Amino acid sequence: MVGIVVVSHSRKIAEGIHELAVQVAGTAAGRIIAAGGMMDGGIGTDAIMISERIRTANDGEGVVVLADIGSGIMSAEMAIELLEEEKIDVRLADAPIVEGAIAASVEAACGSSIDNVIQAAEETRSMSKRY
Repeated sequence: MVGIVVVSHSRKIAEGIHELAVQVAGTAAGRIIAAGGMMDGGIGTDAIMISERIRTANDGEGVVVLADIGSGIMSAEMAIELLEEEKIDVRLADAPIVEGAIAASVEAACGSSIDNVIQAAEETRSMSKRY
């Protein structure tokens, strides 16, 4: 199953999104991993920690990474570069972190391919919050 890694500057935000994604996607959601904050618990992002979380989320079908802002995106990109030799199919989704993580987690729980998981996450960019 495709893994999901949620990258945020805040450990609490990443863990909250993780909790919500698991709640919505159910126990079949599998490898949804939070990668928030610094190793010492402070605010920030750490490419080494993110790369470790990507390894944990990977079961051979790939990993989709969702990141919050600025250096979170840069740290996620660096983490992906650190893993180049490991041949993990890991991709950074261009999606809002909350909505994208939920959509990606549900799609992954359905057993979809990494391409479909990325597509589900990225389609949330155009979701209206008004009906």
